[in-house]
Amino acid sequence: MAKALGIGGLFFRSKDTKALAEWYQSHLGVPGFWEQDAGMTVFAPFKADTDYFAADKQWMINFRVDDFDGLIAQLRAADIAVETRPDEWDTPETGHFARIHDPEGNAIELWQPPAE
Repeated sequence: MAKALGIGGLFFRSKDTKALAEWYQSHLGVPGFWEQDAGMTVFAPFKADTDYFAADKQWMINFRVDDFDGLIAQLRAADIAVETRPDEWDTPETGHFARIHDPEGNAIELWQPPAE
């Protein structure tokens, strides 16, 4: 059976494409064309009435990160609000999670998977 090999791109609308692209590059190191490090990618539809992310948004991106604490500190130093809920979101089986929003209000989940 033929199958998809991975996500080849993520395309979304923006009010200011240049500024938003620069924000992702500057704060998360995500360039327009990106050779990702190998690792797990979760593809999971959520129920339409989920409260896991904003009801007026159809998607939320999740980025795997290599230095959770370092990135959180870097984002906070740039005056980017970071939400963490260690008792609710983090487990030894799933790793560490945080939530930020880009300048256009899109939710971004940051995830450091557990060490293997």
